[in-house]
Amino acid sequence: MPCLHKQRTPAEKQASQRRRKKTVQENGKLLGLEGDADLMFLLAGGMLVKVRSSSWQRSRFYKLQEDCKTLWHESKKTFNRKQTFSIDDIESVRKGRQSEGLQKHTDPSVEEKCFSIIFKDRKKNLDLMAGSVEEANQWVLSLEKIISNMSNLNRKQKSEHWLINCMRKADKNNDDKMTLKELKHFLRQINVEVDDTYAEELFKKCDTSNSGSLEDAEITHFYELLTHREEIDEIYGNYAQTGGQMSAQDLLTFLLNEQREQATMEDAHRLIEKYEVDEAAKQKKHMTKDGFLMYLNHDEGSIFNPAHANVYQDMSQPLNHYYISSSHNTYLMEDQLKGPSSTEAYIKALLKSCRCVELDCWDGPNGEPVIYHGYTLTSKVLFRDVIKAIKDYAFKKSDYPVILSLENHCTVEQQKLMAHHLISILGEALVTKPLGNTMPTNFPSPEELKGKFLIKGKRLNKLDAAITNNNTLEEGTVSEEDEAADCKENGQKAKSKKSKIKLAKQLSDIVVYCKSVHFNSFEHAKDNQAFYEMSSFKESKAFNLADSSGTAFIHHNMDKLSRIYPAGSRTDSSNYNPVPMWNAGCQIVALNFQTPSKEMHLNQGRFRQNGFCGYVLKPEFQRSLSSQFDPNTLTNGPWLKRKRFHVMVISAQQLPKINKDKHKSIVDPLVKVEIYGVPADNASKVTPHLTNNGFNPQWNLSFQFDIQVPELAMVRFVVEDYDTGNWNDYVGQYCLPLTSVQNGYRHVPLLTKHGDVICSAGLFVHLMLLDA
Repeated sequence: MPCLHKQRTPAEKQASQRRRKKTVQENGKLLGLEGDADLMFLLAGGMLVKVRSSSWQRSRFYKLQEDCKTLWHESKKTFNRKQTFSIDDIESVRKGRQSEGLQKHTDPSVEEKCFSIIFKDRKKNLDLMAGSVEEANQWVLSLEKIISNMSNLNRKQKSEHWLINCMRKADKNNDDKMTLKELKHFLRQINVEVDDTYAEELFKKCDTSNSGSLEDAEITHFYELLTHREEIDEIYGNYAQTGGQMSAQDLLTFLLNEQREQATMEDAHRLIEKYEVDEAAKQKKHMTKDGFLMYLNHDEGSIFNPAHANVYQDMSQPLNHYYISSSHNTYLMEDQLKGPSSTEAYIKALLKSCRCVELDCWDGPNGEPVIYHGYTLTSKVLFRDVIKAIKDYAFKKSDYPVILSLENHCTVEQQKLMAHHLISILGEALVTKPLGNTMPTNFPSPEELKGKFLIKGKRLNKLDAAITNNNTLEEGTVSEEDEAADCKENGQKAKSKKSKIKLAKQLSDIVVYCKSVHFNSFEHAKDNQAFYEMSSFKESKAFNLADSSGTAFIHHNMDKLSRIYPAGSRTDSSNYNPVPMWNAGCQIVALNFQTPSKEMHLNQGRFRQNGFCGYVLKPEFQRSLSSQFDPNTLTNGPWLKRKRFHVMVISAQQLPKINKDKHKSIVDPLVKVEIYGVPADNASKVTPHLTNNGFNPQWNLSFQFDIQVPELAMVRFVVEDYDTGNWNDYVGQYCLPLTSVQNGYRHVPLLTKHGDVICSAGLFVHLMLLDA
């Protein structure tokens, strides 16, 4: 069959090359990589071997497209519509055979030629092999550079990059001009529905040459009209009292009056120096509207206090004085009935600063213990491989200690091997005896345990045996871990809750600060349990205790650790609400990290502060023995710091399309503002939905919340796409502790269901947290 493609003339080819060069220049400049050799390498592209299995390894061509944001790859699939992925979708690039696929399907001799592209969400890794070591290094270096530069763009720059590339896509015939038809297509692409009359008016206003298409300066004018924000004009106009611009004094007045910051003239000068784009204005110590917008789009203008983006809390308190980011069934990538088990799941959790991971250990073939969800069809992964992955990734995001919570179902022989793997792989980082030479009476601090691993599991004797060397037991019988018994209860082999297992001395000896014991009652624990003896509670039991004995639970957690885990009946790996558990002072509130959910958003919000290190210091009233705090029945005390929280939802910018396949599906957005904390503080308010506008919707709507215990409260903003017939569709959310909120005019970033930033989208709000 003859080729139907129209042959391009040499002139057309030249014009196309010029346009491509211009586009690359614009995007390279925006990324701060104009003419950069690594960027040029990616734009030229090259052949790589894609590895899927031992038998499926194919050469494919990969290259970066002109938008400097999209990677294209050759595909032999006849109907493969999407042969591209965005740089924004990449979580990281791993050099070497650092993925399960490459370890399984390639030889160690090609280690240096391999690398993996790890995607956000649940998309499978892309395992690749280059022709040489130098080439592999060049790919990794170049990709890491472009990912880093892309993530360092501020919201305004991301927005510009996105809009310019949407315009390019709308320019169907690549003539660098925009017809009315292309303009309408572009508007729909950026998620805004306008009637034909408005589109025509906008077009006429910009088509000053009356040529029937927009080009160069006319496109720039159209872009300016489109991105013009009235709300910013109004705020800037109120404070720009010096020849139409903000002087340093005007800016200081704004920082003091609106942002409620403890600002000085020095701060105003610093912001002008940092954000002002006009050199003439900068010389006069003035801030133009563009500089002002730049400031609002950076960290200083964010809802999240930038001082809390680093570790700022006292990290020298005992371990049990902190909330600890914790995962349940960490090995699972999906549900707990038939989902795959993978070392990748541990890596993902650890890279989200999770500090307590769970290992469900069973006897495996060839004498090697495996990890999987017992009595189900989930796949198995070697215990040894999991420990290696944990060692490699435990301290990449946080230096603070990682707790390995062992669910032990193994025979004594395989337990000995477990202990061997833990000791030999983790080496000196594994805590195998108490710190210091005397019997401790309290936990060490996260600071003292930096870079260390703690084992949580059963122990044959008391801890003082480790100090006195009175440790002669070879093996013994202990009651099974509560969760293991629950697992059996929900599996086919129901057994009595008090079932026993044999425990190997080698595994028992490396349990130091987290010895698992059965919980009887708070009184029994107070009289009989040492500080290092901790209990695990199924969610239903924990919630009952928090409801009926809130103060007793809080006191129990003042000198001991508590771990909460989801009910075994949650076969879909859904999550419970962690907030009531934190209210009760529980430290290890374990959630299914693999399941994107509101509960995981709350977990991410809780640990966003303190440098996202996975440890957050509990409020003083949850640590002081004299405290009589009960979250359910609020009495007078240091916890009661009544606040009134004023929230004005002003506008949103560039909300993503929910259904990208439907050309005409424009978002009808609404915003929910939710407060989570003690029961008296839980509240939710919602704006009406706005029809057909995901680009720049405006609400200008004020809400008010009365807060009793601000130290435990969190605020969550949720954007949804209104649907008359069904559930509203999720668009984006952002959650943070109330104590980390900045007052004044602030931008709120929006995150995907999986907790990744949606590049150009956000909310614009005004906030005031005042004493009631």
